[in-house]
Amino acid sequence: MSLPDATGCHAIVLAAGAGSRFGGGKLLAPFRGRPLIYWSVAAALSSRVTSVTAVLGARADDVAAALAPFADRRLSLVRCRHWEEGLSASLTYGLRTLPLDTRAVAIFLGDMPDLDPGLADRVLTEVVGGAPAAYPECRGLPGHPVALSSELFPLIESLKGDQGARAVLAGQSGVIRVPTDDPGSIADIDTRHDLKRLGP
Repeated sequence: MSLPDATGCHAIVLAAGAGSRFGGGKLLAPFRGRPLIYWSVAAALSSRVTSVTAVLGARADDVAAALAPFADRRLSLVRCRHWEEGLSASLTYGLRTLPLDTRAVAIFLGDMPDLDPGLADRVLTEVVGGAPAAYPECRGLPGHPVALSSELFPLIESLKGDQGARAVLAGQSGVIRVPTDDPGSIADIDTRHDLKRLGP
């Protein structure tokens, strides 16, 4: 499903964490010939969103260098000084960088390299159509990217620590689950074993 009107639709890629369970440097780890973070950003840029914002934190200079090959003017990099406070800090910081006329945003995680690029457009289409949020569901499990209406942004601001958008969605009615057969929507990389398992 192609997003019919991408006006006011944006994407955020959360790429601020240190990857402690991985042993550090997770987003810079080689994966299919590129740094791991490259693939999430590529998926976001493959959607019809107006802009893609990558929120950096740990080893920000190195992650920025890893994204230098992208020549797409829609991509911007921002640095969250409080990234060590958890996922919620980088998520809320990213939302604050969006234009005032934002209607919806798709949230990508930097450690999910196998996402179907079309999923962002599908979940955003649901939000543009009136849903407060939408997310992919594969094998009965919730996945990414999660799309949020700007109406939920104030609630996101209340999150703390490693809470993500899903903590807010649990209390919302009308959230749309978008069925998908794409295992990449639920496959993130936490450890080096995960990296080998998802590799070529």
